[in-house]
Amino acid sequence: MPKPGKSERQNGRYKADITAGSLKLAESRRVADLLLQRVDVKGWNEAIVDRNILQIRSPATAKRLASFIRARLKTMGPELWKLVRDGQGAIATHAIFAAALKHSPLLGDFVELVVGEKRGRFASILPLRLFDEYLEGCRERDHEMAEWSEATRMRLRSSIYQILAQAGVIDNTKSLKLQPVFFSDQVLSYLESEREYYVLRCMAACQ
Repeated sequence: MPKPGKSERQNGRYKADITAGSLKLAESRRVADLLLQRVDVKGWNEAIVDRNILQIRSPATAKRLASFIRARLKTMGPELWKLVRDGQGAIATHAIFAAALKHSPLLGDFVELVVGEKRGRFASILPLRLFDEYLEGCRERDHEMAEWSEATRMRLRSSIYQILAQAGVIDNTKSLKLQPVFFSDQVLSYLESEREYYVLRCMAACQ
């Protein structure tokens, strides 16, 4: 992945780092395990590079993805990491989705503002153009938002719609059909106990 140019530097509330990946369930389970083991830098590098637990050919790409997933998961605590590592498919997916919402306001605000509005109007689909319109509104909320190239904007849209499909918010990235999501009680209980009200609002917008 090319490094962002000067006009695409990561400033303000909205950042383009979500292009690094979607929910990445299998990889997130492995990173969550490392976090729960509290491995040191040496142990981390040994797992990611030497043992290649993410099963990625390029060590540099593996390190970038692992760092991205770690940053996402570390917005939450060990109890959520356990749900990611040990939870059944839906539970783990919902746990990662919760962390992704907190880690990326670009995703979270899109869900709360756009998905929530469409769900409230009983809309049947989530057209791609809504993301382009949403980005224009982001600049009004965040004057430090970078000037992203068209390629970056398309990657951001692709990543966010992939995440929504994986979380069950839309049926898939072709039909774009909106559907209600019944999130895991274990994930919701964790978020309530930790007073993660922003994430809870985002998830409520999907129901």
